[in-house]
Amino acid sequence: MAIVSSLRDINLFSSLPSTADSSSSGTFRPPPPPISIPKYAPSRRDRNPKTNHQTDTQTKKPPQSNPALKLPHHRTRYYKPVKEGVISSDGDRTIVIGDSGVSYQLPGAPFEFQFSYSETPKVKPVGIREPAFMPFAPPTMPRPWTGKAPLKKSKKKIPLFDSFNPPPAGKSGVKYVEMPGPLPFGRYPKEGMNRDEILGEPLKRWEKGMLIKPHMHDNRQVNLGRDGFTHNMLELIHSHWKRRRVCKVRCKGVPTVDMNNVCRVLEEKTGGEIIHRVGGVVYLFRGRNYNYRTRPQYPLMLWKPAAPVYPKLIQEVPEGLTKEETHEFRVKGKSLRPICKLSKNGVYVSLVKDVRDAFELSSLVKIDCPGLEPSDYKKIGAKLKELVPCVLLSFDNEQILMWRGREWKSRFLDNPLIPNLSKTNKANELDPSDKPSKEETVSDPKTVISSPKMISLWKRALESSKAVILEELNLGPDDLLKKVEEIEGTSLAAEHTFTAMVLTNSDGAAEDYVEDKDRSEEYYSDIDDDFDDESSDDESLDPVGPVGSLPVDKIVRKLRERLK
Repeated sequence: MAIVSSLRDINLFSSLPSTADSSSSGTFRPPPPPISIPKYAPSRRDRNPKTNHQTDTQTKKPPQSNPALKLPHHRTRYYKPVKEGVISSDGDRTIVIGDSGVSYQLPGAPFEFQFSYSETPKVKPVGIREPAFMPFAPPTMPRPWTGKAPLKKSKKKIPLFDSFNPPPAGKSGVKYVEMPGPLPFGRYPKEGMNRDEILGEPLKRWEKGMLIKPHMHDNRQVNLGRDGFTHNMLELIHSHWKRRRVCKVRCKGVPTVDMNNVCRVLEEKTGGEIIHRVGGVVYLFRGRNYNYRTRPQYPLMLWKPAAPVYPKLIQEVPEGLTKEETHEFRVKGKSLRPICKLSKNGVYVSLVKDVRDAFELSSLVKIDCPGLEPSDYKKIGAKLKELVPCVLLSFDNEQILMWRGREWKSRFLDNPLIPNLSKTNKANELDPSDKPSKEETVSDPKTVISSPKMISLWKRALESSKAVILEELNLGPDDLLKKVEEIEGTSLAAEHTFTAMVLTNSDGAAEDYVEDKDRSEEYYSDIDDDFDDESSDDESLDPVGPVGSLPVDKIVRKLRERLK
Protein backbone atom coordinates (compact mmCIF):
# COMPACT_ATOMS: atom_id res chain seq x y z
CA MET A 1 0.00 0.00 0.00
CA ALA A 2 2.90 2.34 0.57
CA ILE A 3 4.04 1.77 -3.03
CA VAL A 4 0.50 2.40 -4.39
CA SER A 5 0.11 5.59 -2.41
CA SER A 6 3.37 6.89 -3.87
CA LEU A 7 2.14 6.56 -7.46
CA ARG A 8 0.60 9.64 -9.11
CA ASP A 9 -2.71 10.05 -11.02
CA ILE A 10 -4.30 6.79 -9.88
CA ASN A 11 -8.07 6.71 -9.10
CA LEU A 12 -8.56 4.35 -6.20
CA PHE A 13 -12.46 4.56 -6.23
CA SER A 14 -13.21 3.73 -9.90
CA SER A 15 -15.33 0.62 -10.49
CA LEU A 16 -13.48 -0.54 -13.63
CA PRO A 17 -9.85 -0.15 -14.69
CA SER A 18 -9.32 2.65 -17.12
CA THR A 19 -8.39 1.68 -20.69
CA ALA A 20 -5.33 3.39 -22.05
CA ASP A 21 -6.03 5.65 -25.03
CA SER A 22 -3.42 5.64 -27.79
CA SER A 23 -4.21 9.22 -28.85
CA SER A 24 -3.94 10.63 -25.35
CA SER A 25 -1.04 8.71 -24.06
CA GLY A 26 0.73 11.85 -22.95
CA THR A 27 -2.20 13.35 -20.85
CA PHE A 28 -4.46 11.59 -18.33
CA ARG A 29 -8.27 12.34 -18.05
CA PRO A 30 -10.28 11.17 -15.06
CA PRO A 31 -13.20 8.90 -15.91
CA PRO A 32 -16.80 10.34 -15.71
CA PRO A 33 -18.65 9.90 -12.39
CA PRO A 34 -20.96 6.93 -12.10
CA ILE A 35 -24.15 9.10 -11.47
CA SER A 36 -25.10 11.71 -14.07
CA ILE A 37 -26.09 15.23 -13.00
CA PRO A 38 -29.89 15.72 -13.26
CA LYS A 39 -31.28 18.43 -15.51
CA TYR A 40 -33.99 20.53 -13.81
CA ALA A 41 -36.91 22.14 -15.65
CA PRO A 42 -36.52 25.80 -16.56
CA SER A 43 -37.97 28.40 -14.19
CA ARG A 44 -41.26 30.21 -14.80
CA ARG A 45 -39.45 33.42 -15.58
CA ASP A 46 -37.74 31.69 -18.50
CA ARG A 47 -40.98 30.11 -19.65
CA ASN A 48 -43.09 33.34 -19.61
CA PRO A 49 -41.05 36.33 -20.62
CA LYS A 50 -42.32 39.80 -19.84
CA THR A 51 -43.33 40.40 -23.40
CA ASN A 52 -45.50 37.30 -23.54
CA HIS A 53 -47.01 38.04 -20.10
CA GLN A 54 -48.04 41.54 -21.12
CA THR A 55 -49.70 40.33 -24.30
CA ASP A 56 -51.60 37.62 -22.40
CA THR A 57 -53.00 40.05 -19.85
CA GLN A 58 -54.14 42.39 -22.61
CA THR A 59 -55.98 39.67 -24.48
CA LYS A 60 -57.47 37.71 -21.54
CA LYS A 61 -59.96 39.34 -19.10
CA PRO A 62 -59.95 38.38 -15.41
CA PRO A 63 -62.97 36.32 -14.30
CA GLN A 64 -65.77 38.26 -12.60
CA SER A 65 -66.13 37.36 -8.92
CA ASN A 66 -69.19 37.66 -6.68
CA PRO A 67 -69.34 41.08 -4.94
CA ALA A 68 -70.29 39.34 -1.70
CA LEU A 69 -66.85 37.71 -1.65
CA LYS A 70 -65.16 41.13 -1.69
CA LEU A 71 -66.36 42.05 1.79
CA PRO A 72 -63.67 43.68 3.93
CA HIS A 73 -62.31 41.87 6.94
CA HIS A 74 -63.95 42.64 10.28
CA ARG A 75 -60.72 44.20 11.51
CA THR A 76 -60.40 46.63 8.62
CA ARG A 77 -61.29 50.26 9.17
CA TYR A 78 -64.21 50.50 6.80
CA TYR A 79 -66.20 53.72 7.12
CA LYS A 80 -68.82 55.22 4.86
CA PRO A 81 -70.79 58.35 5.83
CA VAL A 82 -74.55 58.00 5.39
CA LYS A 83 -77.55 60.29 5.46
CA GLU A 84 -81.18 59.72 6.31
CA GLY A 85 -83.02 57.68 3.69
CA VAL A 86 -82.44 54.58 1.57
CA ILE A 87 -78.77 53.58 1.36
CA SER A 88 -79.16 50.28 -0.52
CA SER A 89 -81.95 48.53 -2.41
CA ASP A 90 -82.43 45.23 -4.23
CA GLY A 91 -85.86 45.37 -5.75
CA ASP A 92 -88.41 45.55 -2.92
CA ARG A 93 -85.73 44.80 -0.28
CA THR A 94 -84.25 48.07 1.00
CA ILE A 95 -81.95 49.22 3.80
CA VAL A 96 -83.06 52.49 5.40
CA ILE A 97 -81.40 54.96 7.78
CA GLY A 98 -83.96 56.66 10.04
CA ASP A 99 -84.88 57.51 13.61
CA SER A 100 -84.54 53.85 14.61
CA GLY A 101 -81.03 53.50 13.18
CA VAL A 102 -80.43 50.92 10.45
CA SER A 103 -83.62 49.07 9.52
CA TYR A 104 -84.48 46.54 6.82
CA GLN A 105 -87.67 46.69 4.76
CA LEU A 106 -88.90 43.45 3.21
CA PRO A 107 -92.03 43.07 1.05
CA GLY A 108 -95.03 41.94 3.08
CA ALA A 109 -93.39 42.52 6.47
CA PRO A 110 -95.65 44.00 9.20
CA PHE A 111 -92.89 46.35 10.41
CA GLU A 112 -89.30 47.33 9.69
CA PHE A 113 -86.83 44.71 10.88
CA GLN A 114 -83.86 45.67 13.08
CA PHE A 115 -81.12 43.73 14.80
CA SER A 116 -82.12 45.12 18.21
CA TYR A 117 -85.51 46.67 18.88
CA SER A 118 -84.85 47.86 22.44
CA GLU A 119 -81.20 49.03 22.39
CA THR A 120 -81.27 51.37 19.40
CA PRO A 121 -80.22 54.95 20.29
CA LYS A 122 -82.58 57.78 19.43
CA VAL A 123 -79.75 59.63 17.66
CA LYS A 124 -79.42 59.03 13.92
CA PRO A 125 -76.20 57.30 12.81
CA VAL A 126 -73.61 59.20 10.80
CA GLY A 127 -71.82 56.25 9.16
CA ILE A 128 -71.68 52.49 8.67
CA ARG A 129 -68.81 50.07 9.36
CA GLU A 130 -69.54 47.55 6.59
CA PRO A 131 -71.13 47.57 3.13
CA ALA A 132 -74.91 47.61 3.19
CA PHE A 133 -76.06 43.99 2.76
CA MET A 134 -79.21 42.25 3.93
CA PRO A 135 -78.48 39.86 6.84
CA PHE A 136 -81.30 37.59 5.66
CA ALA A 137 -81.21 34.68 3.23
CA PRO A 138 -81.62 35.65 -0.45
CA PRO A 139 -85.09 35.07 -1.91
CA THR A 140 -83.66 32.85 -4.68
CA MET A 141 -82.66 30.14 -2.20
CA PRO A 142 -85.79 28.15 -1.26
CA ARG A 143 -83.91 25.93 1.19
CA PRO A 144 -80.47 26.01 2.83
CA TRP A 145 -77.84 24.29 0.73
CA THR A 146 -76.67 21.05 2.32
CA GLY A 147 -74.54 19.70 -0.55
CA LYS A 148 -77.17 17.15 -1.58
CA ALA A 149 -80.23 17.17 -3.79
CA PRO A 150 -83.57 17.61 -2.01
CA LEU A 151 -85.31 14.42 -0.98
CA LYS A 152 -88.44 13.23 -2.69
CA LYS A 153 -91.75 13.92 -1.02
CA SER A 154 -92.96 11.17 1.26
CA LYS A 155 -96.14 9.32 0.30
CA LYS A 156 -97.16 9.07 3.94
CA LYS A 157 -99.52 11.71 5.26
CA ILE A 158 -97.82 13.18 8.31
CA PRO A 159 -100.39 14.68 10.76
CA LEU A 160 -99.72 18.30 11.71
CA PHE A 161 -100.54 19.19 15.32
CA ASP A 162 -101.08 22.71 16.63
CA SER A 163 -102.64 24.41 19.64
CA PHE A 164 -106.20 23.94 18.36
CA ASN A 165 -105.53 20.33 17.33
CA PRO A 166 -103.09 18.95 19.93
CA PRO A 167 -101.72 15.38 19.71
CA PRO A 168 -103.61 12.76 21.71
CA ALA A 169 -102.33 12.02 25.18
CA GLY A 170 -99.80 9.21 25.36
CA LYS A 171 -98.88 9.29 21.65
CA SER A 172 -95.25 8.22 21.24
CA GLY A 173 -92.77 10.25 19.21
CA VAL A 174 -94.71 13.51 19.49
CA LYS A 175 -93.79 16.40 21.78
CA TYR A 176 -96.38 18.07 23.99
CA VAL A 177 -98.25 21.04 22.51
CA GLU A 178 -100.04 23.40 24.92
CA MET A 179 -103.76 23.92 24.31
CA PRO A 180 -105.24 27.46 24.22
CA GLY A 181 -106.55 28.91 27.41
CA PRO A 182 -107.31 29.41 30.19
CA LEU A 183 -110.97 29.62 29.16
CA PRO A 184 -114.12 29.95 31.29
CA PHE A 185 -116.31 26.89 31.71
CA GLY A 186 -118.41 26.22 28.62
CA ARG A 187 -116.36 28.39 26.23
CA TYR A 188 -114.12 27.28 23.39
CA PRO A 189 -111.14 28.98 21.70
CA LYS A 190 -111.66 31.16 18.65
CA GLU A 191 -109.31 31.94 15.79
CA GLY A 192 -108.08 35.47 16.38
CA MET A 193 -107.12 37.81 13.54
CA ASN A 194 -105.63 40.66 15.59
CA ARG A 195 -103.92 41.09 18.94
CA ASP A 196 -107.07 41.86 20.95
CA GLU A 197 -108.86 38.77 19.66
CA ILE A 198 -105.89 36.51 20.43
CA LEU A 199 -105.49 37.89 23.97
CA GLY A 200 -109.18 37.54 24.74
CA GLU A 201 -110.68 38.71 28.02
CA PRO A 202 -108.34 40.19 30.66
CA LEU A 203 -106.94 37.66 33.08
CA LYS A 204 -108.14 37.63 36.67
CA ARG A 205 -105.73 37.64 39.57
CA TRP A 206 -106.13 33.96 40.42
CA GLU A 207 -105.56 33.08 36.75
CA LYS A 208 -102.32 35.07 36.71
CA GLY A 209 -101.13 33.30 39.84
CA MET A 210 -102.01 29.92 38.31
CA LEU A 211 -99.99 30.72 35.15
CA ILE A 212 -96.97 32.27 36.90
CA LYS A 213 -96.46 29.82 39.77
CA PRO A 214 -94.96 26.94 37.66
CA HIS A 215 -92.37 29.37 36.20
CA MET A 216 -91.15 30.85 39.48
CA HIS A 217 -88.27 28.40 39.98
CA ASP A 218 -87.95 27.11 36.41
CA ASN A 219 -84.87 27.71 34.25
CA ARG A 220 -86.77 27.44 30.97
CA GLN A 221 -86.50 31.10 29.98
CA VAL A 222 -85.29 33.58 27.37
CA ASN A 223 -82.12 35.41 28.42
CA LEU A 224 -81.94 39.04 27.33
CA GLY A 225 -78.41 40.53 27.46
CA ARG A 226 -76.48 43.58 26.32
CA ASP A 227 -77.94 43.49 22.80
CA GLY A 228 -81.47 43.75 24.19
CA PHE A 229 -84.48 42.28 22.41
CA THR A 230 -83.03 41.09 19.09
CA HIS A 231 -84.82 40.05 15.92
CA ASN A 232 -84.23 36.30 16.24
CA MET A 233 -85.81 36.33 19.72
CA LEU A 234 -89.21 36.71 18.06
CA GLU A 235 -89.09 33.13 16.79
CA LEU A 236 -87.55 31.97 20.07
CA ILE A 237 -90.47 33.33 22.11
CA HIS A 238 -93.00 31.66 19.80
CA SER A 239 -91.17 28.34 20.22
CA HIS A 240 -91.59 28.76 24.01
CA TRP A 241 -95.27 29.58 23.57
CA LYS A 242 -95.77 26.35 21.61
CA ARG A 243 -95.12 24.31 24.76
CA ARG A 244 -96.32 26.74 27.46
CA ARG A 245 -98.77 29.59 27.79
CA VAL A 246 -96.31 31.93 29.53
CA CYS A 247 -92.75 32.74 28.45
CA LYS A 248 -90.31 33.83 31.14
CA VAL A 249 -87.85 36.55 30.02
CA ARG A 250 -84.88 37.33 32.27
CA CYS A 251 -83.13 40.65 31.57
CA LYS A 252 -79.62 41.48 32.76
CA GLY A 253 -77.11 44.20 32.07
CA VAL A 254 -77.67 47.31 29.98
CA PRO A 255 -81.38 46.83 29.04
CA THR A 256 -82.46 46.85 32.71
CA VAL A 257 -81.73 50.60 32.97
CA ASP A 258 -85.00 51.23 31.09
CA MET A 259 -87.27 48.26 31.77
CA ASN A 260 -90.37 50.16 30.67
CA ASN A 261 -88.94 50.36 27.16
CA VAL A 262 -88.14 46.62 27.16
CA CYS A 263 -91.70 45.75 28.25
CA ARG A 264 -93.21 48.05 25.62
CA VAL A 265 -91.13 46.50 22.82
CA LEU A 266 -91.93 42.95 23.98
CA GLU A 267 -95.66 43.58 23.83
CA GLU A 268 -95.54 45.44 20.50
CA LYS A 269 -93.41 42.97 18.54
CA THR A 270 -94.63 39.65 19.95
CA GLY A 271 -98.31 40.52 20.43
CA GLY A 272 -98.37 39.09 23.97
CA GLU A 273 -99.22 40.67 27.31
CA ILE A 274 -96.98 41.13 30.34
CA ILE A 275 -98.89 39.80 33.34
CA HIS A 276 -96.14 40.03 35.96
CA ARG A 277 -92.80 41.76 36.39
CA VAL A 278 -90.28 41.55 39.23
CA GLY A 279 -86.99 43.40 38.81
CA GLY A 280 -85.48 42.18 35.57
CA VAL A 281 -87.80 39.14 35.18
CA VAL A 282 -90.84 39.51 32.92
CA TYR A 283 -93.65 36.97 32.38
CA LEU A 284 -95.14 37.23 28.89
CA PHE A 285 -98.60 35.69 28.30
CA ARG A 286 -99.40 34.52 24.76
CA GLY A 287 -103.20 35.00 24.88
CA ARG A 288 -106.28 32.88 25.45
CA ASN A 289 -106.84 32.13 21.73
CA TYR A 290 -103.20 31.69 20.64
CA ASN A 291 -102.50 29.19 17.86
CA TYR A 292 -98.92 28.27 16.98
CA ARG A 293 -99.87 27.31 13.41
CA THR A 294 -101.19 30.78 12.55
CA ARG A 295 -98.36 32.70 14.28
CA PRO A 296 -96.51 35.41 12.32
CA GLN A 297 -93.37 33.92 10.79
CA TYR A 298 -90.35 36.17 10.26
CA PRO A 299 -87.08 35.42 8.42
CA LEU A 300 -84.07 34.82 10.63
CA MET A 301 -80.91 36.93 10.53
CA LEU A 302 -77.97 34.83 9.40
CA TRP A 303 -75.33 37.05 11.04
CA LYS A 304 -75.04 40.03 13.35
CA PRO A 305 -74.70 43.28 11.37
CA ALA A 306 -71.95 45.66 12.38
CA ALA A 307 -73.15 48.48 14.61
CA PRO A 308 -73.33 51.85 12.81
CA VAL A 309 -71.27 54.88 13.82
CA TYR A 310 -73.07 57.37 16.07
CA PRO A 311 -72.02 60.88 17.15
CA LYS A 312 -69.67 61.11 20.10
CA LEU A 313 -71.32 61.00 23.51
CA ILE A 314 -68.69 63.14 25.24
CA GLN A 315 -67.83 66.45 23.66
CA GLU A 316 -64.72 68.40 24.41
CA VAL A 317 -66.83 71.38 25.51
CA PRO A 318 -70.48 70.41 26.27
CA GLU A 319 -73.33 72.83 25.74
CA GLY A 320 -73.80 75.31 28.57
CA LEU A 321 -70.19 75.14 29.75
CA THR A 322 -66.96 76.87 28.87
CA LYS A 323 -63.66 75.11 28.35
CA GLU A 324 -62.39 76.22 31.77
CA GLU A 325 -65.54 75.03 33.57
CA THR A 326 -65.43 71.68 31.79
CA HIS A 327 -61.82 71.14 32.82
CA GLU A 328 -62.63 72.17 36.39
CA PHE A 329 -65.54 69.71 36.62
CA ARG A 330 -63.43 66.85 35.30
CA VAL A 331 -60.69 67.57 37.83
CA LYS A 332 -63.26 67.66 40.67
CA GLY A 333 -64.74 64.41 39.44
CA LYS A 334 -61.50 62.56 40.12
CA SER A 335 -61.85 63.14 43.88
CA LEU A 336 -65.65 62.68 43.92
CA ARG A 337 -67.05 59.57 45.58
CA PRO A 338 -69.28 57.37 43.38
CA ILE A 339 -72.90 56.98 44.43
CA CYS A 340 -72.94 53.27 43.51
CA LYS A 341 -70.91 50.48 41.95
CA LEU A 342 -72.34 48.55 38.99
CA SER A 343 -71.54 44.86 38.75
CA LYS A 344 -71.33 42.86 35.56
CA ASN A 345 -74.63 41.36 34.36
CA GLY A 346 -76.50 43.17 37.13
CA VAL A 347 -80.02 44.59 37.32
CA TYR A 348 -79.99 48.40 37.23
CA VAL A 349 -83.71 49.08 37.63
CA SER A 350 -83.30 51.86 40.23
CA LEU A 351 -80.25 53.53 38.64
CA VAL A 352 -82.17 56.42 37.05
CA LYS A 353 -83.94 57.22 40.32
CA ASP A 354 -80.67 57.08 42.25
CA VAL A 355 -79.01 59.54 39.87
CA ARG A 356 -81.97 61.95 40.09
CA ASP A 357 -81.86 61.83 43.88
CA ALA A 358 -78.11 62.41 43.87
CA PHE A 359 -78.54 65.50 41.69
CA GLU A 360 -80.67 67.01 44.46
CA LEU A 361 -77.59 67.26 46.65
CA SER A 362 -74.73 67.69 44.18
CA SER A 363 -74.27 69.05 40.69
CA LEU A 364 -71.79 66.28 39.81
CA VAL A 365 -72.52 62.56 40.06
CA LYS A 366 -70.15 59.67 39.43
CA ILE A 367 -70.90 55.97 38.94
CA ASP A 368 -68.23 53.31 39.30
CA CYS A 369 -68.28 50.49 36.70
CA PRO A 370 -65.36 48.13 37.50
CA GLY A 371 -65.10 45.09 35.23
CA LEU A 372 -67.73 46.23 32.73
CA GLU A 373 -67.03 46.30 29.01
CA PRO A 374 -66.39 49.80 27.64
CA SER A 375 -69.34 49.44 25.27
CA ASP A 376 -71.60 48.53 28.22
CA TYR A 377 -70.98 51.56 30.42
CA LYS A 378 -71.05 53.82 27.37
CA LYS A 379 -74.53 52.49 26.54
CA ILE A 380 -75.55 53.03 30.17
CA GLY A 381 -74.30 56.62 29.97
CA ALA A 382 -76.27 57.20 26.76
CA LYS A 383 -79.44 55.92 28.45
CA LEU A 384 -78.91 58.10 31.52
CA LYS A 385 -78.37 61.11 29.26
CA GLU A 386 -81.87 60.61 27.80
CA LEU A 387 -83.76 59.46 30.90
CA VAL A 388 -82.42 61.65 33.73
CA PRO A 389 -81.52 63.97 31.70
CA CYS A 390 -77.91 65.02 32.26
CA VAL A 391 -74.66 65.98 30.53
CA LEU A 392 -71.90 63.37 30.21
CA LEU A 393 -68.41 64.60 31.05
CA SER A 394 -66.10 61.56 30.93
CA PHE A 395 -65.76 57.76 30.91
CA ASP A 396 -62.24 57.69 32.34
CA ASN A 397 -61.10 54.90 34.70
CA GLU A 398 -64.27 52.85 34.08
CA GLN A 399 -66.39 55.59 35.69
CA ILE A 400 -69.31 57.66 34.41
CA LEU A 401 -69.10 61.34 35.37
CA MET A 402 -72.25 63.43 34.84
CA TRP A 403 -73.34 67.03 35.32
CA ARG A 404 -76.97 67.95 35.90
CA GLY A 405 -76.97 70.93 33.50
CA ARG A 406 -78.07 74.55 33.58
CA GLU A 407 -81.79 73.85 33.06
CA TRP A 408 -82.03 71.45 36.00
CA LYS A 409 -84.91 72.07 38.44
CA SER A 410 -85.36 70.49 41.84
CA ARG A 411 -88.31 68.18 42.43
CA PHE A 412 -88.71 69.61 45.95
CA LEU A 413 -89.22 73.30 45.31
CA ASP A 414 -91.10 73.87 48.56
CA ASN A 415 -88.50 72.14 50.74
CA PRO A 416 -85.13 72.26 48.97
CA LEU A 417 -82.58 69.80 50.25
CA ILE A 418 -79.35 71.08 51.85
CA PRO A 419 -76.33 68.88 51.00
CA ASN A 420 -74.15 67.45 53.72
CA LEU A 421 -70.68 68.20 52.39
CA SER A 422 -68.00 65.59 52.97
CA LYS A 423 -64.24 65.89 52.73
CA THR A 424 -64.30 65.18 49.03
CA ASN A 425 -67.24 67.53 48.35
CA LYS A 426 -66.28 70.86 49.90
CA ALA A 427 -68.36 73.99 49.75
CA ASN A 428 -66.06 75.71 47.31
CA GLU A 429 -66.23 72.72 44.92
CA LEU A 430 -69.85 73.27 44.03
CA ASP A 431 -70.81 74.77 40.71
CA PRO A 432 -71.02 78.56 41.12
CA SER A 433 -74.17 78.67 39.04
CA ASP A 434 -75.84 76.00 41.21
CA LYS A 435 -75.35 77.61 44.63
CA PRO A 436 -78.64 78.19 46.49
CA SER A 437 -79.96 81.71 46.57
CA LYS A 438 -80.52 83.75 49.74
CA GLU A 439 -84.26 83.10 49.67
CA GLU A 440 -83.66 79.36 49.66
CA THR A 441 -81.03 79.38 52.39
CA VAL A 442 -83.07 81.52 54.79
CA SER A 443 -85.77 79.31 56.30
CA ASP A 444 -87.88 79.05 59.43
CA PRO A 445 -85.74 77.82 62.38
CA LYS A 446 -88.70 75.78 63.69
CA THR A 447 -88.90 73.63 60.52
CA VAL A 448 -86.62 70.67 59.93
CA ILE A 449 -85.85 69.47 56.40
CA SER A 450 -85.75 65.71 55.99
CA SER A 451 -85.15 63.28 53.14
CA PRO A 452 -87.69 62.80 50.31
CA LYS A 453 -88.54 59.33 51.61
CA MET A 454 -89.48 60.69 55.05
CA ILE A 455 -91.60 63.42 53.48
CA SER A 456 -93.56 60.85 51.46
CA LEU A 457 -94.07 58.70 54.60
CA TRP A 458 -95.36 61.72 56.54
CA LYS A 459 -97.84 62.56 53.78
CA ARG A 460 -99.09 58.98 53.73
CA ALA A 461 -99.51 58.98 57.52
CA LEU A 462 -101.52 62.22 57.39
CA GLU A 463 -103.81 60.88 54.66
CA SER A 464 -104.48 57.66 56.59
CA SER A 465 -105.23 59.58 59.85
CA LYS A 466 -102.22 58.01 61.60
CA ALA A 467 -100.53 61.37 62.19
CA VAL A 468 -101.69 64.87 63.12
CA ILE A 469 -99.93 68.19 62.65
CA LEU A 470 -99.45 69.91 66.01
CA GLU A 471 -100.24 73.62 65.90
CA GLU A 472 -98.89 74.22 69.42
CA LEU A 473 -95.15 73.66 69.70
CA ASN A 474 -94.58 74.72 73.32
CA LEU A 475 -96.25 71.74 75.01
CA GLY A 476 -95.28 70.14 78.28
CA PRO A 477 -94.69 66.41 78.75
CA ASP A 478 -98.21 65.76 80.16
CA ASP A 479 -99.97 67.68 77.38
CA LEU A 480 -97.86 65.94 74.73
CA LEU A 481 -98.74 62.53 76.20
CA LYS A 482 -102.47 63.34 75.97
CA LYS A 483 -102.06 64.32 72.31
CA VAL A 484 -100.27 61.04 71.57
CA GLU A 485 -103.04 59.01 73.26
CA GLU A 486 -105.69 60.82 71.20
CA ILE A 487 -103.78 60.08 67.98
CA GLU A 488 -103.49 56.39 68.91
CA GLY A 489 -107.22 56.15 69.57
CA THR A 490 -108.17 57.77 66.27
CA SER A 491 -105.68 55.69 64.24
CA LEU A 492 -106.94 52.42 65.82
CA ALA A 493 -110.53 53.39 65.15
CA ALA A 494 -109.71 54.20 61.53
CA GLU A 495 -107.90 50.90 61.05
CA HIS A 496 -110.52 48.58 62.54
CA THR A 497 -113.69 50.20 61.24
CA PHE A 498 -115.55 48.81 58.24
CA THR A 499 -118.91 49.65 56.73
CA ALA A 500 -121.89 47.53 57.79
CA MET A 501 -125.06 46.76 55.86
CA VAL A 502 -128.37 45.75 57.46
CA LEU A 503 -130.28 42.88 55.81
CA THR A 504 -133.96 42.46 56.76
CA ASN A 505 -135.98 39.25 56.43
CA SER A 506 -139.66 38.45 56.36
CA ASP A 507 -139.84 37.91 60.14
CA GLY A 508 -138.69 41.42 60.79
CA ALA A 509 -135.33 40.31 62.22
CA ALA A 510 -132.22 42.11 61.16
CA GLU A 511 -128.63 40.89 60.86
CA ASP A 512 -125.36 42.73 60.28
CA TYR A 513 -123.45 41.91 57.09
CA VAL A 514 -119.98 43.16 56.28
CA GLU A 515 -119.68 44.31 52.70
CA ASP A 516 -116.65 42.96 50.85
CA LYS A 517 -114.26 45.17 48.89
CA ASP A 518 -115.28 45.87 45.35
CA ARG A 519 -112.76 43.96 43.23
CA SER A 520 -113.19 45.17 39.70
CA GLU A 521 -111.44 43.90 36.56
CA GLU A 522 -108.87 46.69 36.84
CA TYR A 523 -107.87 45.34 40.23
CA TYR A 524 -107.25 41.89 38.76
CA SER A 525 -105.33 43.21 35.73
CA ASP A 526 -102.55 44.81 37.79
CA ILE A 527 -99.20 43.48 36.45
CA ASP A 528 -97.08 44.66 39.37
CA ASP A 529 -98.55 42.32 41.99
CA ASP A 530 -96.17 40.01 43.82
CA PHE A 531 -97.17 36.35 44.02
CA ASP A 532 -95.94 34.23 46.92
CA ASP A 533 -95.18 30.59 46.25
CA GLU A 534 -96.55 29.49 49.63
CA SER A 535 -99.78 31.46 49.42
CA SER A 536 -102.99 29.80 48.30
CA ASP A 537 -104.28 30.59 44.83
CA ASP A 538 -107.93 30.24 45.85
CA GLU A 539 -109.08 33.57 47.24
CA SER A 540 -112.60 32.34 47.94
CA LEU A 541 -111.34 30.75 51.19
CA ASP A 542 -110.51 34.11 52.73
CA PRO A 543 -113.08 35.35 55.30
CA VAL A 544 -115.20 38.31 54.20
CA GLY A 545 -116.52 39.34 57.63
CA PRO A 546 -117.12 38.29 61.25
CA VAL A 547 -118.27 34.76 62.02
CA GLY A 548 -122.03 34.34 61.66
CA SER A 549 -122.58 37.41 59.45
CA LEU A 550 -123.10 35.62 56.13
CA PRO A 551 -126.61 34.91 54.74
CA VAL A 552 -125.81 31.19 54.79
CA ASP A 553 -125.51 31.32 58.59
CA LYS A 554 -129.09 32.63 58.81
CA ILE A 555 -130.37 29.62 56.82
CA VAL A 556 -128.44 27.23 59.06
CA ARG A 557 -129.99 28.76 62.17
CA LYS A 558 -133.52 28.34 60.79
CA LEU A 559 -132.88 24.72 59.93
CA ARG A 560 -131.55 24.03 63.42
CA GLU A 561 -134.66 25.61 64.98
CA ARG A 562 -136.93 23.38 62.89
CA LEU A 563 -135.00 20.25 63.84
CA LYS A 564 -135.42 21.06 67.53
